Amino acid sequence: MSDTSNRELVMMRRFDAPRDLVFQAWTEREQVDQWWGPTGFRNETLEMDVRPGGMWRYIMHGPDGVDYPNRVVYCEVVAPERLVYTHSSDIDNDAAAFQVTVTFSQQGDQTVLTMHFVFTTAAQRQAVVQYGAVEGGQQTLGRLAAYLTTNLIQSFAA
Repeated sequence: MSDTSNRELVMMRRFDAPRDLVFQAWTEREQVDQWWGPTGFRNETLEMDVRPGGMWRYIMHGPDGVDYPNRVVYCEVVAPERLVYTHSSDIDNDAAAFQVTVTFSQQGDQTVLTMHFVFTTAAQRQAVVQYGAVEGGQQTLGRLAAYLTTNLIQSFAA
């Protein structure tokens, strides 16, 4: 196997929520549209079929009015432990597509989520980093944390 370290990016976040709840927030259309995307963005899911070969198509509406169409094609789904998918613009044969593995690890009452990205080239990885994707990813995971906190509070109050 070839060394991919110069094409990789890893993000981690610990959530004060059980793994099942974090996985559901990540894979249920009604939930993911409430938190997905960087600060100021709004998400609109067009379709979501979370199974190997299934697709999640969505548009991230930017705060500046620019729309960003996205397509995720699931390669592996192991609920509530792992998702593996190809992420691209919502076009066929997108040269900028990349692989993502998301793991959900239960640690006591918390969940550690790890996103592992593998890009086609080191230059593609660098372009994504320069574009601000790391900050955008951290903001997205921060929005998930806030969503989970609100959801947990509401579920306990009910």
